[in-house]
Amino acid sequence: MHLAECAVVLRSKRPELVEQEFYALLLAHAAVRRLMTEAAATSAQAAEDLSCIHAVRVLRRRLPAAGAIPP
Repeated sequence: MHLAECAVVLRSKRPELVEQEFYALLLAHAAVRRLMTEAAATSAQAAEDLSCIHAVRVLRRRLPAAGAIPP
């Protein structure tokens, strides 16, 4: 699975909301990479050796247990 293979469609209809949604996706990507870096540091691995796709899958499994976040 790669981002290019996903049919990610921005839901926003107005240009300023599309921009906001795009920046939210960038922030989510940065947060996943930060968590990967922290995980690599605690396990004495190089962050480059970790899979971003695997990290996203782990987060998808774990986040529902954290509860819903209202909009």
